[in-house]
Amino acid sequence: MKQTARGLLRILRPYDYLIILLLIMGSFLPFVLFQTQAQSQTGDRYAVIRINGQEVDRFNLDALSTLEKTYYPAEGQYNIIEIDDGRIRVKEDNSPDQIAVKTGWISKNGQTSICLPHKLVIEIKQSGAEDYFIY
Repeated sequence: MKQTARGLLRILRPYDYLIILLLIMGSFLPFVLFQTQAQSQTGDRYAVIRINGQEVDRFNLDALSTLEKTYYPAEGQYNIIEIDDGRIRVKEDNSPDQIAVKTGWISKNGQTSICLPHKLVIEIKQSGAEDYFIY
């Protein structure tokens, strides 16, 4: 093992170390850019609820403190959503896998909770964001 490491170090030239260092530092660039972009958005966050692709409700998460509402996407189907302190979740539904319920609370811009059998989608959007009005 030591011989292979020494052999590798003999192959590398002084500028190779500089290139490796720049590549490592550059790998963190997307994280820094996306983090600053997320912090620069200051508009209100909205929870957009769609059933079968049609928007049925839009709640301002920054203005509401608590809310519980039941949706009936089709006969024999129900979804109970809950809003609490700027976050939203599917509290209960009667789908077989309970994936939306297991998703839990969502609160950040771009997060989604999907109940596929009921075709219910909850997405967090932020007013002022570039894709706020794109559906």
